[in-house]
Amino acid sequence: MLKPRLSLCFSRSYATRIAEKPPARFPDPLLNNSSAAVRTLKDENLTFIHRPPPTAPSPHSTILAPASPLLKSPTPPNKRALMPPLLRPSAYKAAPSRMSDEDINRLRKLRLSDPETYSRAKLAKMFKCTPNFVSKVAALPRPQRKEFAKKMETEHEAVREQWGERKATFVAIKQKRREFW
Repeated sequence: MLKPRLSLCFSRSYATRIAEKPPARFPDPLLNNSSAAVRTLKDENLTFIHRPPPTAPSPHSTILAPASPLLKSPTPPNKRALMPPLLRPSAYKAAPSRMSDEDINRLRKLRLSDPETYSRAKLAKMFKCTPNFVSKVAALPRPQRKEFAKKMETEHEAVREQWGERKATFVAIKQKRREFW
């Protein structure tokens, strides 16, 4: 008759811990150096360890003439050295030349005489400067500016009336979204 086998082994057959690498035990480089001179003072419980440099100093690498480029002092900039490319495309454009006082006075007169004909963009092209410069140098007086703004608003309102229902709705939603920014 066959008897059932009972396992009498009470040990586990699987690992109960994650295997860990034991901590490294590096030898002390000062104490284990054969060429190090160790001197211990008994009265003050101090230990002095003198270790000579690993190699003799080279005549090619000294403080006065270091071999490593990291130890060298920065050299003066070479005019022939290549520079990295500029980051912004606007940096490639030459700065506009300064306008003479006569040109600035002429610009102001034209702008004040007829702001509709001589707009900022048109004057900027005529005098080869930026529209922002025109607005700073030849700014319109406040009442004239407000009148001009009202006229532009009425023109824009006429264009908005021609919009369809969907476009008007989308623009209204966009304006509402901007209020929450």
